[in-house]
Amino acid sequence: MYDILIIGSGPAGLSAAVYAARAQRKAVVIEKEYMGTGQIAVTDRVDNYLGLPGENGYDLGEKFRSHAVALGAEFLDGEVTAISKTPEGNFTAAVSGKTVEGRTVIYAAGTVNRRLGVEGDGLSGVSYCAVCDGMFYKGKTVAVVGGGDTALGDALYLSKLADKVYLIHRREGFRANKTIVGQVKNAPNIELVLNAKVSRVLGEGKVAGVEVDQQGSIRTIDVDGVFTAIGSLPNTAAVSALEGLALDGGYIVADETGRTSVEGFYAAGDVRTKHLRQVITAAADGASCAVSADEYLSLSE
Repeated sequence: MYDILIIGSGPAGLSAAVYAARAQRKAVVIEKEYMGTGQIAVTDRVDNYLGLPGENGYDLGEKFRSHAVALGAEFLDGEVTAISKTPEGNFTAAVSGKTVEGRTVIYAAGTVNRRLGVEGDGLSGVSYCAVCDGMFYKGKTVAVVGGGDTALGDALYLSKLADKVYLIHRREGFRANKTIVGQVKNAPNIELVLNAKVSRVLGEGKVAGVEVDQQGSIRTIDVDGVFTAIGSLPNTAAVSALEGLALDGGYIVADETGRTSVEGFYAAGDVRTKHLRQVITAAADGASCAVSADEYLSLSE
C-alpha cells in the first residue's frame, strides 16, 4: 500500500514526487512512456521557466526526473487504464494488467495532441512533434497549423531546417506571446496564411499538400509535411468512471491546492481546469498536490 499514487511523470508528476519524498511519504510514479518526462521532452526551447532561459525541453525534463530519482522516487512503467475508490476510502489503479493500491492519488496524466479531423490527417508526413521529425524536412517545404506558442515555436524551429514554412491559422491574430509573434513575422522563409483552415490533407500514402479554405476561397499549397499544433485533449479516460469526480470539458475540476470533488484525489498539471498550462504552473501544481495529500494523510494518522 502506497501513501500516494502519482499518475504521470511530466513536470507536474515529477514535482509531486519531489515533494512527496521530502515529506517522507511512500509514493510511486506510474508512467506509460519508458523514462518519460511528458510533452516537455519534445519542446525545442523553453524560454519562460524561471532561472533557466533557453533550456532545451528534453534536457530540462531530464533534470526534473534526476531530481526526483536523487530523492529516492520510485517509478513503475505501465499505463493506468482505470482508477476506483475502495469502500475503505483507498484507491486502486489498474496498471497494465495488475493492480496498485494507494491511500491518495495525484493525477498528472497530461494531455494528447488534438488531431486535424479532416480527410488525410492520418497520412505519413502529418506530425505533432517538430523537434522529433523536423530533420526529415531539411531543405523541403512544410506547413504548420495553429496560432499559439507551440505552433509559432514549431514554425521558427522548422524555418531553420526547411526552405519554406507556411503557418496556417484560422484567425487574423495570434494567441502566442508578442515576442515570438514578432520573430515569426520577421522570419524570411515563413509565410502567414491567416483566416484560413485546412480542409483536407492531400497525397496518397504520404503528404503532398494541403487544401486550405481561406474565407470561402479554396487554395492548394504544395508541402512535404504538415505539423499540427491546434491544442490538446485531456487524458482522463482512466478516471471517467471514478464516482463523484467532476469534469469540465474533459478536464478535472480542481482548485489551486489540487483538491477535486473526490476526497483524497488530486489533479495537477495540464489535465486540470486552469487558465495557464505551462511547465512552471505544472511544477507548482505538483508541489501543491503533494502538500495537500500529505496534510490529508496526516489527519488520519
